[in-house]
Amino acid sequence: MKAEEIGLEEVKVKSIVDQLNELLANYHIHYQKLRGCHWNVKGKSFFTLHVKFEELYTNAVESIDELAERILTLGKSPLSTYKEYIATSRIQEINTIGMEDIALVNAVLEDFATLIEIEREIMESTSEYGDDGTNDMINRFMQFKEKNTWMLRAFCGKK
Repeated sequence: MKAEEIGLEEVKVKSIVDQLNELLANYHIHYQKLRGCHWNVKGKSFFTLHVKFEELYTNAVESIDELAERILTLGKSPLSTYKEYIATSRIQEINTIGMEDIALVNAVLEDFATLIEIEREIMESTSEYGDDGTNDMINRFMQFKEKNTWMLRAFCGKK
């Protein structure tokens, strides 16, 4: 498929795809961090956070698939190796073993802030280039993280 087939200019699509691939890389590192949080959470908040982290990583893996499929829809190839993800991602890996429950939540909140920042950048580009399909998808992703940021901050007693 070519970008022109869905009414977008090829030159503009390349810029959007580069941003989407960056988001894809960040989501992969974020996803693996959430898995680590889910596996390694301990303490009084175990039952609450174990379930929440599973909800979050399930959402992340669904978002990863949507991102890759959108990149393919735009006629390009998604990144597909952890080497590429690590090299491209702003989000850094962490070792979740032995971390306190609130530290795990704070790590997720930091990831959310980074992902939202990237998503806002993408939405500026997609708005400018008339890529409403990508814009709508990214807006849904961002809304999910914004709501969960509020919930996790409340869980930690933050304003």
